[in-house]
Amino acid sequence: MKLRIFTEPQQGASYAQLLAVAQRAESLGFDAFFRSDHYQRMGTHVTGLPGPSDAWITLAGIARETKSIRLGTLVNSATFRHPGVLAISVANVDDMSNGRVELGLGAGWFTEEHTSCGIPFAPLGERFDILTEQLAVITGLWSTPHGELFNYTGKHYTLTDSPALPKPVQSPPPIIIGGGGPKRTPMLAARFGAEFNLPFQGKTFFGEQTNRVRAACESIGRDPQSLVYSNALIACIGKDEADIARRAASLGREVDELRKNGLCGTPGEAIERLHEWTAAGSDRVYLQIMDLDDLDHLDLIATEVMPHV
Repeated sequence: MKLRIFTEPQQGASYAQLLAVAQRAESLGFDAFFRSDHYQRMGTHVTGLPGPSDAWITLAGIARETKSIRLGTLVNSATFRHPGVLAISVANVDDMSNGRVELGLGAGWFTEEHTSCGIPFAPLGERFDILTEQLAVITGLWSTPHGELFNYTGKHYTLTDSPALPKPVQSPPPIIIGGGGPKRTPMLAARFGAEFNLPFQGKTFFGEQTNRVRAACESIGRDPQSLVYSNALIACIGKDEADIARRAASLGREVDELRKNGLCGTPGEAIERLHEWTAAGSDRVYLQIMDLDDLDHLDLIATEVMPHV
């Protein structure tokens, strides 16, 4: 099983903090460093300094200050960027990283960050229409042969005689589709995804949803095994009970609740839980790391957990 580090910078993180986590994760051998794509903190507006940051601007910087770790978003909101612009940004960072980026893309959900930034927020069905068109445009731009033009006409986007440049280093960068929607999400994953991700859910629902994705793949003649299946869990691992309690307190969460819903406990408990997720069909786990100054947490996971999963 591959372990990836997943951060939530909108809760309050500087570029220096994100870079320190990415570089430590790289040095420890984690598979990837990912970040969320949000423009406002969840919860109170009073705290959260220094404020939110743009996903692809920070990943561009990190791309130039790392060498091997993969980088990506979990997930970009389709409401934030025009697909032609997003395709260029991702291709640029793919070049800057020498082919190490992955694009997670979703419909968006956090109403308040849209209203506070003046970003239109359509009803859910329309947001899925926007997401579908964005995926068609982005993959179309990346796959158009050099020297040919790309055209697209949809309800939300029209592109005319696009030179479809720049091209990413990867052909193409992997696209991650995730979520629990029973119909449209599985079909989008089957059509466009290299990976399907279901974050912060139990193993039973994970199995049900990944089965829907596999069925969607079969309905369009795609091999279901051609996708990677992954999940995400908040991490709170300590060398003993006192260490676990200290980390849980820093998150504002209860240990018992984290043990039930996240990856919480001693290294031995974490290894057992991850083995259960492997048995449930997960190929990768994104470990949500909320305290970005606690680099010792990464060290413990890398030395005591990662070698055993």
